[in-house]
Amino acid sequence: MATLTTLQRKDLEKLQAEHPDYCMELAEGNITIMSPSGYQSDEVAITVAANLWNWVKPRKLGRVAGAGAGFELPNSDVRAPDVSFVRAERMKVSPLSFAELAPDLMVEVKSPSDTLKSLRDKIQSFLSQGTKVGILINPEQHRVEIYRPGEEVVVLGDGDILTIPDLLPGFEVAVVDLWSVEF
Repeated sequence: MATLTTLQRKDLEKLQAEHPDYCMELAEGNITIMSPSGYQSDEVAITVAANLWNWVKPRKLGRVAGAGAGFELPNSDVRAPDVSFVRAERMKVSPLSFAELAPDLMVEVKSPSDTLKSLRDKIQSFLSQGTKVGILINPEQHRVEIYRPGEEVVVLGDGDILTIPDLLPGFEVAVVDLWSVEF
C-alpha cells in the first residue's frame, strides 16, 4: 500500500481510474482531489481555451487543452492546469496519457473554492519546471495576472488587451471579452 509521501504516477492513474468523477493531481508525493470549479470560472476557462484554439489550430502552432489534461512535470508531479498550450515542435503527437513535459503556457481561472495563494503557488510550480508563461484569471475582480520566470507580474484589467507575443505572436483578446456575458 502506498503512503501519502510515496505516491507516484501509477498510484494516481489507479486512483483516477477507480474514481473517475474526481479530478486529481500529484504534487510532491501527495494527491490532491480537486473540487469542481464554479460555473462562471469554467465558462471563463472555456472562453480562454476557445480563443487560443481559434488562433493556434489554423496556424498549426501547437496543442491547446482544457482542464483535466495532465502533465507529468520533470520533477514527477502530475498537474492539470485549467487551460494549456504546447508548441507543435515540442509535442508532435498527443499522448494517450499524461504529457511528459511542462506546457509552454498554463492558465488557471480562480473559482470560489480556490485561494489566490494556491493558484499563484501552482503557477510558480509550473514555471520552475519549464513553463514559459503562467496566467491567473480572476473573474471576481476582472483581473488577469501574467507570470514569466524572472520577470515582474503583469496585471491587466478590463481596458487592456491580453497578448502573449513570446509564444503566440499576433494573438490578442480584450480582457473584457473573457468574462461571462449577461443576457
